[in-house]
Amino acid sequence: MQHFFVNPSDIVGKEVFITGSDVNHIKNVLRMKIGEEISVSNGIDSNEYRCEIAKIEEDRICCNLMFIKEDGIELPSKIYLFQGLPKADKMELIIQKAVELGVYEVIPVQTARAVVKLDEKKAKSKTARWQAISEAAAKQSKRQIIPVVKEPMSFKAAMEYAKSLDSNIIPYELAEGMESMKEFLSDVKSKKSIGIFIGPEGGFTEEEVDMAVNNNVTTVSLGKRILRTETAGMTVLSILMYFLEV
Repeated sequence: MQHFFVNPSDIVGKEVFITGSDVNHIKNVLRMKIGEEISVSNGIDSNEYRCEIAKIEEDRICCNLMFIKEDGIELPSKIYLFQGLPKADKMELIIQKAVELGVYEVIPVQTARAVVKLDEKKAKSKTARWQAISEAAAKQSKRQIIPVVKEPMSFKAAMEYAKSLDSNIIPYELAEGMESMKEFLSDVKSKKSIGIFIGPEGGFTEEEVDMAVNNNVTTVSLGKRILRTETAGMTVLSILMYFLEV
């Protein structure tokens, strides 16, 4: 079943209206017909609105609301991925998979060892592209929200941003064994918001790790093997998804 996002104001009683670029996608790409069933989310609550296409107009799709599924599929905790800027197009893959795994927000971080350097103009362009990838992944995985991708920020700014979260972790190869992760997971369900700091290809500098520890970020180990930047975040998200939903 195809899934789309609408504004809360587009759900009026038993009617749901789809506008914008999704109209062309439904009409000319998916070639959907009147009577076909779809699901929509309003990007705010955790409800899934099941609809039937009733009318296909020039600039909107009119649907009849059939029922509302209220159990939702969002994680009980909000997960914030602070991702050190990786090389090439790796960020696109990271965002796509992070959204599929339930991330709430992605924050690109300019770290000391990040090869990629973005000026203000490039940062805005990249962020718009990354947000589009987040929306596409949210539709594919039937998320009830579209995770926000923030504009890139410095490591120091990221530390400040993370202070409002209940708990933050930073995978670090010098952390003492898997016991550190096991201890963190022991009461993870009590955390309503969790930040994950992932370094770029070259990892974090000792100064960055020290800054994180001084800001109450917990160092954890992901095992004896060194993971690529595009693997580390997905590993942590997968672990958290399991422990939060089990």
